[in-house]
Amino acid sequence: MGVSGTVGKRLAPRVAELAPGLTTSFVAEALHRAIAGVGPLPPAAAAAEKQLAEQHGDVERAVHEVIENHVRYAGANGLVTNIGGLVTAAVTIPANITGLALIQCRMIAGIAHLRGYDLEDPRVRNAILTCLLGREVVDTMVRKKKLPAPPMALATAPAHDPDLDRIISAEVAADLIAKVAGKRLAVVVGRRVPIVGGIVGMSVDGYVTWRIGRYADRELLPRARR
Repeated sequence: MGVSGTVGKRLAPRVAELAPGLTTSFVAEALHRAIAGVGPLPPAAAAAEKQLAEQHGDVERAVHEVIENHVRYAGANGLVTNIGGLVTAAVTIPANITGLALIQCRMIAGIAHLRGYDLEDPRVRNAILTCLLGREVVDTMVRKKKLPAPPMALATAPAHDPDLDRIISAEVAADLIAKVAGKRLAVVVGRRVPIVGGIVGMSVDGYVTWRIGRYADRELLPRARR
């Protein structure tokens, strides 16, 4: 784990103090909204199909565009929710976490749809959430037997294991909170330069989203599209 990740783990309880209403349920809600659509954002599958049409049926180019679009969304979310100082943290930290979860879930769901996965399948939904953790975390959890398998195997498992829903949601929530804690409290509060915080938030959220998108791209191999 990098320095920011270590700092995030140490400061994560501080985020819970600033946002006591933020529980693991936000992960499942973010996934639901990503797939169903929310506000100006259409459902993940509809957005992915639009990209596929724009790329003249080229699935791989459409996947690339889905990733690039959501990197931009994540960067904008990181900018807006990290400009304020400590005074606004109780509002902006939960917004940053939930916004990032929604954007990244939507991106992975779009990739999964383009690769032929059924977004209504609970196994696929667990695979989407597992992708949010990134390769390093997933590999460690599989090695320690905290997860039975990586995302691709979860999505194509013979049967859905309901116990995994709770485990994966809890891990994703903890991971997102730790990442935002490390970024926001260590950099923005520590330096007390709000504008710099916005730039850092934009860069970090965009980069992390790009890495997760690339992981989902490599992990969710094509299946026959329905």
